[in-house]
Amino acid sequence: MIRWFRPKEPEENEIKAEEELAESPRPESAKPLAETSPQIEAEESGKPEPEGFPATISEAKKGLLHRFRERLSRTRKTLVDGIDLLFAKHPFVDEAFLEELEELLVTADLGVETTLNLINAMQERVRRRELGQVERLKAALKAAMLEMLQGPPPRPISTRPWVVLMVGVNGVGKTTTIAKLAHRDRQEGRVPLLIAADTFRAAAAEQLEVWGQRVGVPVVRQKYGADPAAVVFDGLSAALSRGVDTVYIDTAGRLHTKVNLMEELKKIHRTIAKKLPGAPHEVMLVLDATTGQNAIAQARMFQEAVGVTGIILTKLDGTAKGGVALAVAHETGIPLRFLGVGEGLDDLKPFDAEAFVDAILGL
Repeated sequence: MIRWFRPKEPEENEIKAEEELAESPRPESAKPLAETSPQIEAEESGKPEPEGFPATISEAKKGLLHRFRERLSRTRKTLVDGIDLLFAKHPFVDEAFLEELEELLVTADLGVETTLNLINAMQERVRRRELGQVERLKAALKAAMLEMLQGPPPRPISTRPWVVLMVGVNGVGKTTTIAKLAHRDRQEGRVPLLIAADTFRAAAAEQLEVWGQRVGVPVVRQKYGADPAAVVFDGLSAALSRGVDTVYIDTAGRLHTKVNLMEELKKIHRTIAKKLPGAPHEVMLVLDATTGQNAIAQARMFQEAVGVTGIILTKLDGTAKGGVALAVAHETGIPLRFLGVGEGLDDLKPFDAEAFVDAILGL
């Protein structure tokens, strides 16, 4: 039996949102129920609306770069200060310089394989003595890093419902990330639905319900211990009957029993495809930036099981080393889609390779 979550004491705007969802599955606009963070609200209200589409893009890019700079301060300090010290120590860029640069990149969590790839890209230019200045070296690093981060663009939402299977180990922020994605959908006028397919952890469905209440999005769940594939099947049936736009499926992340976990994910994947041919349309892997190189092992494990189409890197704050984003993208070939740069609902940012590289190199 499906249990639909409804707030016990809904506010007036929540009642309105639910009525709109029931009466018309595609409202003209879905206004976010949760407040934006004070900083973002101030930035939005304190600036006049830019004139013209290009100006809007420019302002958005500036804001994204500013946010990335804030959250990547540790990586930037490691790289920028380290490169400055190297130039102070060495009269010119040579093999000895590159050896120390290699150590510096590894300490920023880029990993050995990614670091070696960057160093190899620098060597020919070093032999031609093209990198004798700090800015030239940073520009060369930027070009090499951007090449690593090149990937296919996100697939446009082209069918309803657009089904996104969310995977990742416990503790990476998967449930809160789902809520942020649903919040983003509502802001952009889409109607999302959440399915609580993590039936192995007692508090998992309850956590998703709390987030569903906060963002004004319905949650489909069953009792604790139910078959996750059955929950997904019934949830997709509900999504079809309601005519929603997007569906986000929360799944279990029991790393200590990874064989059972992966088999369960494969079963869920098959169930989705059986119910909706062509789905899931995206398989998003959520990784914790603070886990460093362990994130690469996780990415490979989930990629083998269910074919990950995009990565969301969470907890990218002042304590995390942002170099892991480069390492994951380069060593797995899976494109980065979003970065979690804070706890607020608006703190899930689309990944912008150039803004990210500029932020960690101090450009």
